Amino acid sequence: MMKTPFTKMHGAGNDYIYVNTMSYTVQHPEKTAILWSDRHKGIGSDGLVLIGSPYSLAPTQEADFSMRIFNADGSEAMMCGNASRCIGKYLYERGLTHKETIKLQTLSGIKTLNLHVSDGIVESVTVDMLEPVLENKNQYLPTDGLREGVFVSMGNPHYVIFTHDVNEVEQVGRVLECHPAFPERCNIEFAAIQEDGLIRVRVWERGSGITMACGTGACATAVAAFVMGRCGRKSQIVMDGGTLHIEWNESDNHVYMTGPAAFVFDGEAEQGVQE
Repeated sequence: MMKTPFTKMHGAGNDYIYVNTMSYTVQHPEKTAILWSDRHKGIGSDGLVLIGSPYSLAPTQEADFSMRIFNADGSEAMMCGNASRCIGKYLYERGLTHKETIKLQTLSGIKTLNLHVSDGIVESVTVDMLEPVLENKNQYLPTDGLREGVFVSMGNPHYVIFTHDVNEVEQVGRVLECHPAFPERCNIEFAAIQEDGLIRVRVWERGSGITMACGTGACATAVAAFVMGRCGRKSQIVMDGGTLHIEWNESDNHVYMTGPAAFVFDGEAEQGVQE
């Protein structure tokens, strides 16, 4: 079986395996994500990301490139903020674009990536994560064992719980992800306000479990904190793998996320095959 070239990258410790599908085909991404993401028997990652041309599932006239993302359990995600920053760095530094502003198509809409470049190196990326959705600010009160929190959609669902012990997510994240209140499962954030604008967060990602960071989760936490009157529109979200800077802009109601992206290594691996 032929091997497929890949690149492993991380954004604040949230690590994914990236394949340029404009040059290589991944026939069974769900199975390949499970195979490659295994940290004992595979490459090891939080999932698989496919970088491609704009596809036909949504309007493409504004997009330069596209992203599809598959979690470590093979399920397809709508969006990943950390992965989108890594894609910006990959595209620019691998010579696939000279643009410093990139339109990236995702299943949750077209995101604008603003690359902060110095001497040909992308030092950080700001992603326009568009508008958050709060379907009900008091949604999902603590019934049937569900703790009180704030539900925020950043193109994917998040449930933010404010606490003094963010490590609780290790014990209850799996349970809350699959709670009946979330029929499509949910990303779970445990957040502790440390000081004005600084929030410590740990996250349980839907389909991946505990991860070092979650870009959409950082945005959801910042929005929830503002809604609950716990901080202003600008915040620093400190996750296990690093810090992300979030601004919920008042003028356009968009959430802007700024953070790093880094290469880890390149390699080749056999894809998962259909049984």
